[in-house]
Amino acid sequence: MTADGISDQSSPNETRAFERMCVVGAGAWGTALASTVAQAGVSTCIWARSDAVVSDINENHANSLYLPNVSLPANLSATFDLENALAGADAVMIVVPSTAIRSVAGDVARYIAPGIPVAICAKGVEAQTGMLMAQVGHQELGDRPIGCVSGPTFARETALRHPTAAVVAFPFGYEDRLRPHQSAAARFAVSLTTESFRAYVSDDLTGVEVGGAVKNVIAIACGMMTGAGFAENTRAALITRGLDEMKRLALALGGHAETISGLSGVGDLSLTCSTPTSRNMALGLQLGEGLKRENCFGGRPVVVEGECNAQSVTDLARRVGVEMPICETVHSILHGGADIGKAFAALWARPIEAEPSAMLFSLNHPASDEDIQGLARRIA
Repeated sequence: MTADGISDQSSPNETRAFERMCVVGAGAWGTALASTVAQAGVSTCIWARSDAVVSDINENHANSLYLPNVSLPANLSATFDLENALAGADAVMIVVPSTAIRSVAGDVARYIAPGIPVAICAKGVEAQTGMLMAQVGHQELGDRPIGCVSGPTFARETALRHPTAAVVAFPFGYEDRLRPHQSAAARFAVSLTTESFRAYVSDDLTGVEVGGAVKNVIAIACGMMTGAGFAENTRAALITRGLDEMKRLALALGGHAETISGLSGVGDLSLTCSTPTSRNMALGLQLGEGLKRENCFGGRPVVVEGECNAQSVTDLARRVGVEMPICETVHSILHGGADIGKAFAALWARPIEAEPSAMLFSLNHPASDEDIQGLARRIA
């Protein structure tokens, strides 16, 4: 029913795509998202810091620096002038590293009108404040609708039009409940959906964002143990128990368990923890093999979101009283100088717990100190 008591016969198929989208950030994921929106028929402009990237997109329909050997749609344009990029846009996606969200969102706020919806496409928790990315966006962008796009998506596969699914999450107010097909989430979903990219709609912004932040830390843990020589049993255990940590934090912050069972939770977690295509797992692999952090990725300064998230996620969990032993272990190694072998052996030697946790059951671990030290030596 509408607010006037008249039955609303509108169909979800009547949802209007946005007319002009601006994507702020021309890295691999920003370019892949911009390419997808352009393929969906939306007039799309992408903002890049680099003159060379702008020229490559405009002249060659390519972003050779971040997505080599991928053809981009001809209706995707680029500019290094942020005001020009945002001019006339009726929706915005901010696709920069989590550490840059605050400054970039503040810049975007200067050039867009009130009411323009913004999707934050970075995953993490801000170190200084413990805020999720959408909360950071709200501080900088004011009362504009703020949401996110998240899911099990590698940029290159998305840009190459491999069948891909993701979720668009925005809070739903009263009007959104009455007319969900006119909500910002629905319009973003339609604007992203092509024959190969399938978008789902969620009203659980918190749950979706928690999934995106925590999965990066669990992926580093999986990489560390794989690099140390362990295989499928170990990774499956870390993924499953990591999912439980993700769920506990989401619930503590007001998210929903069902969300963690979806694309932004178990979907993204399973993808990120299963292949070194993920920079988070790749970092863990190299550390597990014994490389020093400064020598990982051939010494190149590669941004790994889970590295800073290990600190910020763990700090947030401590503040809200949520136990996250895998994240604590990764944090202790990356930021506390802990030995990988001893840290993971201690993780495995924690008291025996119940599953489900509602049983409130705990037993002392029966392994001897000598056995635990032996496992630590095997990991190291």
